[in-house]
Amino acid sequence: MSDNILPMNGSCRCGRVKIRIGAKPIITMACHCTGCQKMSSSAFSLSAAIPTEGFEVTEGEPVIGGLHGAARHYFCPYCMSWMFTRPDGMDFFVNVRPSMLADPDKFPPFVETYMSEKLAWAATSAAYSYDKFPPMEDFPRLMQEYAALPA
Repeated sequence: MSDNILPMNGSCRCGRVKIRIGAKPIITMACHCTGCQKMSSSAFSLSAAIPTEGFEVTEGEPVIGGLHGAARHYFCPYCMSWMFTRPDGMDFFVNVRPSMLADPDKFPPFVETYMSEKLAWAATSAAYSYDKFPPMEDFPRLMQEYAALPA
């Protein structure tokens, strides 16, 4: 992903909550778990892990929805679009739903997770697939490979 498209703005479906990213993702992912399927009303959820300092809500007040657990899922209070997630204990990034951004095609998934729960017909272009989540020791290599991808 090229720096020349940043910052990039985005919004929920109704436009009442607006966001901006000003940093390249650390990594992009698709999650096929049944929880993400239900929360996204789709075959999988998409994430772009944006460094925290490169993310901001520029308008509106998102609310926490989903399971209200260790991962705080933020939604527009009006249209209920799932916009981003802040996982507890991982304050260095925000998982932004790329479909909220002005040019979501710039954020294809590099890794896909929970292949053990994926719908048989669902497919992505991800370079790596895992039955659950990648082992923590894989993340430095995955992030390094993702960062080295051509823009």
